[in-house]
Amino acid sequence: MHIHVNGKNIEITDAIKAYVKEKIGKVAARYDQIQGIDVVLTVIKNPSAEGKHIAELTCKTNSGTIHSEEAAESMYASIDLLADKFARQITKFKDKNIASSKESIRNIAEVEEAEEA
Repeated sequence: MHIHVNGKNIEITDAIKAYVKEKIGKVAARYDQIQGIDVVLTVIKNPSAEGKHIAELTCKTNSGTIHSEEAAESMYASIDLLADKFARQITKFKDKNIASSKESIRNIAEVEEAEEA
């Protein structure tokens, strides 16, 4: 799994990159179907804007794509919020895929039993 970090209006330092990889990597380790994760960190230069630090995440899996976005007053806070939101989304995504695969296995077993009878 690859975590790629980009920045808009911000220089991505090694500390920020390591922080993103640590936080997002912990969540991504829960699900083995992840192919790649792209994180974009943005700073809004407008002084009157709320939530000037934005963190966006796009996660590509074998069966779909997950997109998350969070904003906060500091970059580290927005990364923390993003990691929490991504954890909830990946858990929901994983549960849906497990439930749909169990249903398809049940349907196949029921069809085979009906054919035998």
